[in-house]
Amino acid sequence: MFKSTIAVAVLALIGFGAFVRFNPVNPDSFHVDPETVERPSYPGHVLVRPGGDIEPTQYADASAAVAERLEEVILSTPRTTLLAGNLQDGWASYVTRSSLWGFPDIASVKLVEVDGGTELRVYSRLRYGYADMGVNRARVESWLSQL
Repeated sequence: MFKSTIAVAVLALIGFGAFVRFNPVNPDSFHVDPETVERPSYPGHVLVRPGGDIEPTQYADASAAVAERLEEVILSTPRTTLLAGNLQDGWASYVTRSSLWGFPDIASVKLVEVDGGTELRVYSRLRYGYADMGVNRARVESWLSQL
């Protein structure tokens, strides 16, 4: 009985891991505009925009130059891929998966021209669960510091 319980638990764990890692992230649901999205009140979400969790920094460069550098920074993040959009067109969403289980975090990034410069709007969040122990915020802050 004990061996069969362990076997069932192991199979359930493997099934859960496969579901999390291979369940596709639907761009129609997760490629959202960071300027207009409603941020949930629970943790695991971070919003960069005026009045958000992080106030945006204005960059003196044109949006094309900021987009090029930012895309380089984002795609150099381990296990990160483009989900939808094109940052050169001003708006893209990316998926970053955790190393062990492959939990997906989604970041939607938009470039906004402001007073002759460029500001970022970012909405980064987890897909599964309630809280992420600050992982999304740390990732976004890392991206911003590398710019």
